[in-house]
Amino acid sequence: MITQLFILFAELCRINIIKLIMKRFFMIAILWNITLLVAGQTKDSTTVSMDSILHELPEVMVKGERPIVKAVQGKLVYDLSRLVSNLPVDNAFDAIKELPGVTDQQGTLTLAGSGVNVVINGKVSTMSIEQLYSLLKTIPVSRIESAEVMYAAPARYNVRGPMINLVLKSTQSESASLMGELYSAWEQKYYENFTERGSLLFSSKNLSADLLYSYNKGREYSERDTQERHLLNGTLYDLNQYALGHSRDEGNDVRLGVDYHLSKEDVISMVYNTQLSNAKYTNRTTGSENTNVDKQDDSQLHNLKIDYQSSFGMKAGTDFTYYEAPSSQLFHGEMNNTTNHFLSKDQQRINKWVFYLNETHKLPHNWGINYGMQYTTSTDHSFQKYYDDATGEYLPDNSMISRHREHTFNGFAGFDKSFGDKLSMDASLAAEHYKTDVWNEWTFYPTLNVTYTPKAGHVFQLAFSSDKQYPSYWSTNNTTSYSSSYIEIQGNPLLKPSREYQSSLTYILKSKYLLTAFFDYVPDYFTQVPYQSPERLVLIYKFHNFNYQRQAGLQTVIPFKVKDRLNSSITLVGYYKREKDSNFYDIPFDRDAYSFIASMDNTLILSTQPDLKFTLTGFYQNGTIQGIYDLSRSYNINTALKWTFDKQRAQLTLKGDDLFNTDNIKTTVDYVSQNSRMTILTNNRAFTLSFTYKFGNYKEKERKGVDTSRFSK
Repeated sequence: MITQLFILFAELCRINIIKLIMKRFFMIAILWNITLLVAGQTKDSTTVSMDSILHELPEVMVKGERPIVKAVQGKLVYDLSRLVSNLPVDNAFDAIKELPGVTDQQGTLTLAGSGVNVVINGKVSTMSIEQLYSLLKTIPVSRIESAEVMYAAPARYNVRGPMINLVLKSTQSESASLMGELYSAWEQKYYENFTERGSLLFSSKNLSADLLYSYNKGREYSERDTQERHLLNGTLYDLNQYALGHSRDEGNDVRLGVDYHLSKEDVISMVYNTQLSNAKYTNRTTGSENTNVDKQDDSQLHNLKIDYQSSFGMKAGTDFTYYEAPSSQLFHGEMNNTTNHFLSKDQQRINKWVFYLNETHKLPHNWGINYGMQYTTSTDHSFQKYYDDATGEYLPDNSMISRHREHTFNGFAGFDKSFGDKLSMDASLAAEHYKTDVWNEWTFYPTLNVTYTPKAGHVFQLAFSSDKQYPSYWSTNNTTSYSSSYIEIQGNPLLKPSREYQSSLTYILKSKYLLTAFFDYVPDYFTQVPYQSPERLVLIYKFHNFNYQRQAGLQTVIPFKVKDRLNSSITLVGYYKREKDSNFYDIPFDRDAYSFIASMDNTLILSTQPDLKFTLTGFYQNGTIQGIYDLSRSYNINTALKWTFDKQRAQLTLKGDDLFNTDNIKTTVDYVSQNSRMTILTNNRAFTLSFTYKFGNYKEKERKGVDTSRFSK
């Protein structure tokens, strides 16, 4: 009954949101007028304050350099706002990429060779990686206070593995205030993309309320050239395909939240979040086949969360998520004297509940203990239906209707201890029971952090963590989709979660030079791998569990400065990777490779009056492997020019990404009977012009994300 009421509430909200979308430009206009009003009211007081400071400057000044990182109770705390103060970054996602040790590998943030979890103010985001990154891009860099880096997150954070805790500035205020920011960006790749964002925050001593509206619209272009040598029944087929794709997408995000402080440390929070998106795709494949695909996707997500944090160390909360993603595809294809025409419709609908309760206690002699539990239950109701596109006749043999339930119970206990000012330890153990229609198993997750500071500026940190990665709901359904006449995408009902064990030893010299040795072991590692069928002329893409994946390597970060004009940093990563699968069709594999990554960031202060800064960055990644894939090297050169004016309230940024269009990866498969080559010809070169204006001492309140990490198809 509760679920039905929430769905009805979500539908009513969806209708209202659609009306809001139609009035988005009207809303931006209102925010702009508020900006002018507040800016006008604060102009005089700001000028007086600046004049007073200038008049009181001494004749002789002594400059010192604060450390950008310090060790605090097992965490590496970075002064992130100062670290990026001279860089042309305008959002949290770009700021996190500037943290020493963090690498952007094809759009995925990694730390010491592993994917890193990002949480905000200690609250775990339950969004998918893609949606979390999109959310981080809406958080202004001015809102960031610091970043806490943990190579092994303690269990009390309800997250496992490497973690970055983004700490935002406090929103409490003794007197009522209204703050906000307007942001607009235009990006030109092959086609144009637009982003608009408006944020408002009201804060007082006990109450704060925030509103965020973000709108994006754009077009994308893709181009792919593929050569296949497919052995079928003793005959070798030479296939050449050229695929050209176009897409249009539009997305709207609205977040409304309220925090009420019963006391300084007792806080009740409530947030409602909705995301609406739609996209249209067309793909034309010519050469050995002639295929036309037209597809339309829509999705809506509604989430309601209530959270309570007490002064005596207790955190409790619950949230409910409703997600629905219908799509349709019209397919016409001809290949090897075979014609295939159909209309397919599919939908994924998720209902998910999360309940959690954590407790921490501070004990005498610098001891602390923590314990808690979390229960998650979800229902996945999905279908995929095929119809004859000419007659509309339903084709039940190719269709699928499923309903799956999942239950996950997690309990943990841990402790932390400081041994004087130089040595600290944080350890925990979590036990998790995971039950589905296919799996019913227990898993244990130990975590250990040991930090030793022999003297100021020198830090050693030993970390060990364990984790589990879950496949998306859709990938575990018994489905078959078609992206061309030759390519099938199949689901795997037997796909199981992977486990991950990570260890690292980090040394920080003079609070800025960083050296990390790491080792990762991932049993049941899963990824999507292609396979040329020996029974049909078809290339099958399917997620598979490997025996394991192993990685070991070294990472070093070397920052340096040339006078007061140039700030630079070099990052080098070298690693060894091995992947093994004894049950990969009829061609088991055990492959390994050495590879490395190198990057360099340079920021040049062109002028202080006006405030102009220029950035030039370079990235290179050598070739590596993924299953039976060989991945080519890739590299890019990026540049940016940032102008800050109007007493730091306004910022205009011009960026050029991948200037020479060299960041495309070529994939090659040449293993036993498998032989294919794919070259991505898409233009990644992009130029972006963005404008940001802050008013009223802007402070944006960030909210916990929604768990959609397994909703994507």
